[in-house]
Amino acid sequence: MTSQDATSPSLLKSVVENAYFTNAITGVILLNAAILGAQTYALPHSVRETLHVIDTLIVWIFVFELALKLLAYRQNFFKSGWNIFDLFVVSLSFIPDAGAFTVLRALRALRLFRLFSVMPEMRRVVESLGHAIPGMGAIFMVLGLIFYVASVMGAKLFGASHPEWFGDLGASAYTLFQVMTLESWSMGIARPVMDIYPYAWAFFVPFVILTTFAVLNLFIAVMVDSLQSQHAEEADSAQSVAHDEREVLRQELMSLREEIRALRDDIKAGRD
Repeated sequence: MTSQDATSPSLLKSVVENAYFTNAITGVILLNAAILGAQTYALPHSVRETLHVIDTLIVWIFVFELALKLLAYRQNFFKSGWNIFDLFVVSLSFIPDAGAFTVLRALRALRLFRLFSVMPEMRRVVESLGHAIPGMGAIFMVLGLIFYVASVMGAKLFGASHPEWFGDLGASAYTLFQVMTLESWSMGIARPVMDIYPYAWAFFVPFVILTTFAVLNLFIAVMVDSLQSQHAEEADSAQSVAHDEREVLRQELMSLREEIRALRDDIKAGRD
């Protein structure tokens, strides 16, 4: 292996990790977002053709970027989940435009999610969401159990009078999902049911309190805790790096002090 081959990956790594390179890719992603949005409108044919050409050029810019990263990191490229995600969403851009793949063209909009990988702030939020999944899973189980019990009760209580809302388990669950989101739950669902069952509020009000104001707020609590934990880990990591740097500096100062002392002793011995 020549010296040029040995330094080439490190040179490419310095390029792809350069702030100017990252900012340029971020700008291209934002431009791609604008083009994908513009293509949803009824534009003149010439404009659509121009946008298509620019979109194709952007795809090849992404391919060039990934090629640089592959050459720079080599096998380490696949050790990063974000790199694999970038490779996946860029590969979607080569889905054919015709035939059975036409519907899959909408997946090309996933390219915009590449902002997660190039912007540390957004990446931190997504990683925090990933860390919060175990805790959120337990909350989902609690919410699912509440939904199942309430759906069965709703079908038993109100299915006969309102079959379109509570006719079976599925319809009841979907209606209660609307109630949980507070979308017209009172005037649209609860009050019409209360016209026939005046005490139906004793079913709807506790359900709203349990799901909307209790369980869903637990999701926010888990996310906030995950974000705080990640910030704490980053702070501890930064402090550890600073401590190591201070330790290296202390060792260098001690070594320099020993050298000065030895030099002083040599000078003193020479005078004697």
